[in-house]
Amino acid sequence: MSHVFHRSLLSDPPLAVRGEGLYIIDDEGNRYLDACGGAAVSNLGHDNAKVVEAVRRQAETLPYAHTSFFSTQVLEELADLLVGQAPGMEKVLFVSGGSEAVEAALKLSRQYFVEIGESQRRLFIGRKQSYHGNTLGALAVGGNQWRRRPFAPLLSEGHHISPCFEYRWRDAGENREAFGIRVANELETKILELGPDNVAGFIAETIAGATVGAAAAVPGYFARIREICDRYGVHLILDEVMCGTGRTGSMFAYEQEGIVPDMVTMAKGLAAGYQPIGALLTKGYVSDSIRDGSGYFQHGHTFMGHATAAAAALATLRVIRNESLLENVTARGTSLRQKLQAELGSHAHVGDVRGRGLFIGVEFVEDRITKKPFDPDIKLHQRIKTQAMHAGLLCYAMGGTVDGRFGDHVLIAPPYTMDVTHEDEVVRKLADAVTAAMPA
Repeated sequence: MSHVFHRSLLSDPPLAVRGEGLYIIDDEGNRYLDACGGAAVSNLGHDNAKVVEAVRRQAETLPYAHTSFFSTQVLEELADLLVGQAPGMEKVLFVSGGSEAVEAALKLSRQYFVEIGESQRRLFIGRKQSYHGNTLGALAVGGNQWRRRPFAPLLSEGHHISPCFEYRWRDAGENREAFGIRVANELETKILELGPDNVAGFIAETIAGATVGAAAAVPGYFARIREICDRYGVHLILDEVMCGTGRTGSMFAYEQEGIVPDMVTMAKGLAAGYQPIGALLTKGYVSDSIRDGSGYFQHGHTFMGHATAAAAALATLRVIRNESLLENVTARGTSLRQKLQAELGSHAHVGDVRGRGLFIGVEFVEDRITKKPFDPDIKLHQRIKTQAMHAGLLCYAMGGTVDGRFGDHVLIAPPYTMDVTHEDEVVRKLADAVTAAMPA
């Protein structure tokens, strides 16, 4: 019996003992192609020698220095590199993961308004079917009903508008641009309902990830969102914990939307899984308000700015840049989506294949015409995940795609180092798993 408090207490997971490129090997010698990077984390695979060496070197030199006393050279270099690749951003706060980055964004937004004399601004608006982390503040602004429900009495006041989820919510006869404007305008309606002087920020995943499966916004959506935030002085906070760090073909997903947020969060692939690290990037005017006011951001964690984690992140970003991996993300992402569409697009129970770069979602339906989802008691997503693991493939499977209860999808987010042979293996094994998992 394991003494580890595993995610599921109904069974013990296989014991992973080694990583080789895109593969994880368990203690029985089974090889699994990691087609989801765990949770869009392992973007360089599992044995990158350059990142391992950077971690070793930093750990031998100075593993940790508390940021209330010191900065470190590696932290300064990492901040310089990130700001140089993040249009409009000027400062970076380093934390240990995505939930922490979102919590920091919410608190920074709130403190900004306190510093400038608008302390009545306290409300945040998120989107339904979104996910921003499992800490209480992140859960409150998130819209994942399954994750929120047990903890609802503990959550602060949260407000939500419709997601920009084209497959599910674009009306028949409505073009993409009209759909985007319609759902974006819900933000203005909500701000006016709550009172513009009471709203601090709007938070959204640039590309909605785990909850709905790689649903990118339609053209014009974020431009309209930016206009509304500017009109009412509301912070636009973009969550790129899952879709950032090159996952969609650009270092930041917002670059492809033609807008600049006030803050952006990142984590997961930032250090490719070799160390836990997250980051909050902000425009200069936000940090300037703190500097010119109290001078102190009233927030912190013991392990923020961890030197060894920063070394892993710096090495990861340098590998992505120096080995032109963003170009591979774009090429392999296009090819992999095309192959998945060719193999599964006409399947009787595949409703949609979507995504951008190496961030791909496949949604399953009982009826393709009506888009009716399967009975959630079947737990189709879990069945697909299980069959895929039997075949030696890891995919990120989720239920509740439509409304928190109904709907099933899998997310594909493989390492940026994948090649054509990996593409073919992913498609073949996923197709076999889907066939094997379908109810009789």
